[in-house]
Amino acid sequence: MIIAVDFDGTIVENRYPKIGKEKLFAIDTLKALNKKGHQLILWSFRSGKLLDEAVDFCKDRGVEFYAVNKSYPEEVLDETVSRKINADIFIDDRNIGGLLSWGAIYQKLCPEENGNNLPEVKKGFLQGIFRKATGK
Repeated sequence: MIIAVDFDGTIVENRYPKIGKEKLFAIDTLKALNKKGHQLILWSFRSGKLLDEAVDFCKDRGVEFYAVNKSYPEEVLDETVSRKINADIFIDDRNIGGLLSWGAIYQKLCPEENGNNLPEVKKGFLQGIFRKATGK
């Protein structure tokens, strides 16, 4: 899947234009999704130096994006190109109902795992979230 992910309020707490504290399990979940072959697009209001800071924040923590504020790396934006990102899934704190926990996001995107192949460091915690959410 192609997954577009917002930065402020989603990967980190919203402290724009500063970078807020990382949201619990955001980076671990993004790395796990990337490892499973999903293409991640950083989809942010940020631009210029502020966008570079967000990309560097994620890169320093091991998250690489397929594209940043565009549908594919080679895309050149002009008036003939839509500003809407072409993605299968959008993860954003401005969703109706708010942002799910990153553990719940992982479980929704990877239901076949049922908590069995989560990153080892967070496995117990995320399995607990899954059990609580599903009753299994």
